[in-house]
Amino acid sequence: MKTLTIALASINDVKSFVNIVSKYDFDVDLSSGRYVVDAKSIMGIFSLDLTKPIKVEVHSDNADAFIGELKPFVQA
Repeated sequence: MKTLTIALASINDVKSFVNIVSKYDFDVDLSSGRYVVDAKSIMGIFSLDLTKPIKVEVHSDNADAFIGELKPFVQA
């Protein structure tokens, strides 16, 4: 499992993020505070507080291509 932090600043960011995640068959979770949602669920993402950084948990050891696609959203 790999973990990183992202920011989704706009509706277009959320749509792009969901399109990227949906291409992969492994599970990806997003968490903000005590809430955890499926990263493939656009409604779930909008239930999070998007003004704060969001933690991404990738449930795969072979996710380098996926993480590469997330570069525009990743926070340092």
